Amino acid sequence: ALSQHPRLLIVGAFGDGEAALAALPGLEPQVAILDIALPGALNGVQLGLLLRRQLPELGIVLLSNHGDPEFVASLPPGAITGWSYLLKRSVSDAAALGRAIEGAAAGFVVLDPQLVSGLQPRPDGPLSRLTPRQTEILGLIAQGYTNAAIARQLTLAEKSVQNQINQIYQQLGI
Repeated sequence: ALSQHPRLLIVGAFGDGEAALAALPGLEPQVAILDIALPGALNGVQLGLLLRRQLPELGIVLLSNHGDPEFVASLPPGAITGWSYLLKRSVSDAAALGRAIEGAAAGFVVLDPQLVSGLQPRPDGPLSRLTPRQTEILGLIAQGYTNAAIARQLTLAEKSVQNQINQIYQQLGI
């Protein structure tokens, strides 16, 4: 599916983390798609962090069989940008995979749609103050949707989406 995408060029595929770590810096990719459970001594998160030391702008897409956002939450605060986290069952959704790749390349944090829909805010946390529509919009933002795409998805005017996002930012103190 990736080789058919008009804006993507696959520059390499590797059997383990050590081989990827040795070869990827020379290939200078914009994004690396890494399985969390790699054969060998490195897991996908460790490999991503090591690659980032050599390629600071590299986007990372992590794939996992397990819906555990703690993998992304455990990243050092300065390293979190440009990471996407997808469940392997979502990879068959080419649009979700494309958003994750493009989001990682752009420096965004993109989470799997199934993870986002399953998250519940703490009752006393700032997210609990959001309206259901704002929560829905925030979930789409987390999946890498643009304002225009959110407007299309929710059948809203793009200006309405922008207004809602501004209200979300105010509510969350962003």
